[in-house]
Amino acid sequence: MTSADKHWRVAIYYDTSKPGLGGHLTHLAFKGLPRCEIVALVDSNLDNIDARRQEVGASQHFLHLRELLDAERIDILAICSRLPGDHREPIALAIERGIHIFCEKPLSASLQEADQMIEQAREKNVHIAVAHLGRYANVFQTAKRMIGNGEIGRLVSFYGRGKEDYRGGGEDFLILGTHILDLACYFLGKPSSVFADISIQGKPIQAGETLSTAEAIGPVAGDEVVALYTFPNGVRAWFESRRDMAECGLRMGITLVGTTGSLAVRFDDDRKLRISRSSLPPEDSTVFEDLTLPEDEEIPGAAPLDFGPHQGYMRYFIRNNRRAAWEFICALDEQRAPLASAEDARTVLEMIYGAYASQLSGTRKTFPLENRTHPLEKTK
Repeated sequence: MTSADKHWRVAIYYDTSKPGLGGHLTHLAFKGLPRCEIVALVDSNLDNIDARRQEVGASQHFLHLRELLDAERIDILAICSRLPGDHREPIALAIERGIHIFCEKPLSASLQEADQMIEQAREKNVHIAVAHLGRYANVFQTAKRMIGNGEIGRLVSFYGRGKEDYRGGGEDFLILGTHILDLACYFLGKPSSVFADISIQGKPIQAGETLSTAEAIGPVAGDEVVALYTFPNGVRAWFESRRDMAECGLRMGITLVGTTGSLAVRFDDDRKLRISRSSLPPEDSTVFEDLTLPEDEEIPGAAPLDFGPHQGYMRYFIRNNRRAAWEFICALDEQRAPLASAEDARTVLEMIYGAYASQLSGTRKTFPLENRTHPLEKTK
């Protein structure tokens, strides 16, 4: 049997007993894919459990992950909690048993922990894919092809914003900004340095000054974050998040600026790709027009997508979680890294650490960071 004929046994770890603000439907990523058997759902919440098991397409239910791992042979474990503190234990258990991992973002809130995960996975020949879905979305893949074809000239700038709601600033930076920072790396490569301005109520954050957050996501600070990253070929990338700016309208998204035009995507329900064919910078009354995207490529042998009751941007999650899961299977077949790997997720976390370190030191920070401890924790 060749690797492309392998039958993959998948388990879904989605404990709905834990409080959270919602998920990105990672638990549905492998449903309906060819050569995939959803062996089990792991969930300690028994309320309506049969309906949830059927929703993910699992044949069995287990209360605890260790119970499943002791009872069944698993090839891939999908870890669906959006809270980074929920990832360390199941990742360690999977790596110990040589099980590949598909994990919700952010991978971790600790750079040292991410380093350890990656090293341990490498020793066991385990691959970790992280659900940074932008890399798999048709809209961003189309934009990358257009840039590669020179359709906006030479790329010079990248502008990204978080959701900028009540979490704007440091909380937005980690929870939603990771999508934007990962897209910057997808388009531009790895950053070489960062210089940041992070403030709270108009004053620069100080050592040990952290925020209370809506979810347990690790230390964050500031209600305004502005970070400037340097990328290869002289490209500069800005990330910005300010609290309560979402009241002015949707702001989350990216703009890619070239010498002869610009491309933009907002994170709304439609996530359209828009183009400006002006060589002027976007702030100079630039007019954008919608582009028609090519059709999504079909996955041979996959069941039709089932969106169920989900509408709007939730359909984006369903569609691109499936694309991510299938690309991960193809990567495992080909014995290569997935398109969105743990190493890529670590780079994003390092970009966040670097911004805090820059603010607290008042200097530009270069990558990779020598100090792997969190700047906010270190200075308490």
